[in-house]
Amino acid sequence: MFNANGQLGDVGVRTTKIVYWQEDEWWLGYLEEFPDYWTQGKTLDDLEEHLRYLHADLTSGELSGMRRVADLTLA
Repeated sequence: MFNANGQLGDVGVRTTKIVYWQEDEWWLGYLEEFPDYWTQGKTLDDLEEHLRYLHADLTSGELSGMRRVADLTLA
């Protein structure tokens, strides 16, 4: 989780998959679970920071109508 300074606290390390690429001088990417919500950064580190904030917003439960990607188990 994020602390008051907007940085990850010591709650435990969690990971999520991201998709990213570079176009010209910008790094673009999105969270694999939320492919409709892209962000960008001037560096890969900057992009990763923006993706962390985006993840916090998208998983806060305060936004509605979001499309997600999930696995479906087939019998």
